[in-house]
Amino acid sequence: MAARNRLPPWHEQIRLSNGREVLIRPIRPADADPLRQGFALLEPDEIRQRFLHAVRELTPEMADKLARPDAKREFALVAAEPLPPGEALVGAVARASITESGREAEFAILVSHYIAGLGLGRHLMRRLVRWAKGRRLERLCGDVLEHNQPMLALAQSLGFRREQTDEPGLVRVVLDLQPGRGTHVHDHDEPQAA
Repeated sequence: MAARNRLPPWHEQIRLSNGREVLIRPIRPADADPLRQGFALLEPDEIRQRFLHAVRELTPEMADKLARPDAKREFALVAAEPLPPGEALVGAVARASITESGREAEFAILVSHYIAGLGLGRHLMRRLVRWAKGRRLERLCGDVLEHNQPMLALAQSLGFRREQTDEPGLVRVVLDLQPGRGTHVHDHDEPQAA
């Protein structure tokens, strides 16, 4: 039997439906500069959908903070070229942060328009759900602009429910993670990546 090329935990090489290969892996401090470079390529609407307001630039300090999540409370994955961190262009970022209550995490996902619509957002969201379940959290939630229909449709298809927010134009999507609360996102549901 041939030896399989084993990847470290939370690393996965997948082929997108357009044939491009990306490596999904935990974010690294060396990703700060590629994050800044990739940010400059984003369209204003992509930035608003992720940050929920206009952000002109990703400063070195902001990029460094994003690339160094607090391992006790945060989890962040990138979808990048299969090159070493720091050299690889980052096309998507997914992160979850445990809230002050310690019972839920808030998520955020940004997939660049260059690779949007290829199933990567769904793949990343399932990874965030798996992490949150492993932390035995009760809920995974996120705020989504009401006109971000692709993200709202993705959340609904994965079993998230909608909650009203006090902020006009925002929808909170929530997935209950505890058994018996209706969650149906399972790793074995996923199509196998090529």
